[in-house]
Amino acid sequence: MPPEAEALDAFARRDRSYDGRFVVCVTTTQIYCRPSCAARRPRPENMILAADNAEAEAKGFRPCLRCRPDEVARDEAAVAKALAILRDVEERVGLADLAEAVGYSPEHFSRVFARSTGMTPAAYGRALRMDRAQQALGEEDVTGAIHAAGYGAPSRFYEKAKERMGMAPSAWAKGGAGVTIRWATVETSLGSMLVAATDRGVCRLSFGEGEADLRERFPKAELVQGGADFADLMRQVVTAVEQPGAAPDIPLDVKGTAFQERIWAELRKIPVGETRTYAELAAAAGHPTAVRAAGTANGANNVAVLIPCHRVIRSDGSVGGYAYGEKIKTELLRRERG
Repeated sequence: MPPEAEALDAFARRDRSYDGRFVVCVTTTQIYCRPSCAARRPRPENMILAADNAEAEAKGFRPCLRCRPDEVARDEAAVAKALAILRDVEERVGLADLAEAVGYSPEHFSRVFARSTGMTPAAYGRALRMDRAQQALGEEDVTGAIHAAGYGAPSRFYEKAKERMGMAPSAWAKGGAGVTIRWATVETSLGSMLVAATDRGVCRLSFGEGEADLRERFPKAELVQGGADFADLMRQVVTAVEQPGAAPDIPLDVKGTAFQERIWAELRKIPVGETRTYAELAAAAGHPTAVRAAGTANGANNVAVLIPCHRVIRSDGSVGGYAYGEKIKTELLRRERG
């Protein structure tokens, strides 16, 4: 359960991302509600926080008939069971079979699953298979990795690989072999900044790094120092750093696990000038209990500022860690707040 002040604030805002993390018991009506309940807010002195439905009911409260927190708990259990099924089997699991396993109709469960995870069961299954392929590509030949990941045929893998992985699968397996990465460094108000890009988009943005660091990350790629044809992209990236929100459409070539990419997608939704806690980030990504994992995924971001991992702070309001130092993170937040 989040700290009391954070929970009460979420309840006052009817923040749906906190549903499932706590409930509010109302002493005057003897009911308990989820944070997003649309009912009128009770007086503070009439509210008691509980970690979950079981604790609320043990205290003698019954579920609200408007927000139905008992159904939310059932949905969460069904999604958790479905996730376990998808992770434990390598072959494709159809929606009908998955819904039957958790006791829902296919149409209803598809909506429940998407509301919780941000993607349909089919999309989640495809992402898991892609993750398995990415992990296996570093250990065996591409064809073997594709079959080990649960793809029935290589063609099914290649249909999605270019879209999601950026670099070709063989290049991913060989540290960027066959890929040309253009790069340059430039002085900014935050210090020296490295920008590197494939023909698909920016694959690295960092501070205080140079060619040696880039070569360690992509040891077999062809690294070409950017010239005049790289200048326009560099100007866009510098603008994004110096004038927050001024260049939102810079193409990216990044890759990660399904969970990492979900976290990165949520990071890009945080408006300029706003912040989120690690707990809020995990909840927004559909995994409210995976706070530590959300922090790890946040730190795995390869393109600083363009995927704004600096907008995530600790629950106590402190800035928290940052790969390039607290000073740069603090300055980024300061200029974004205007």
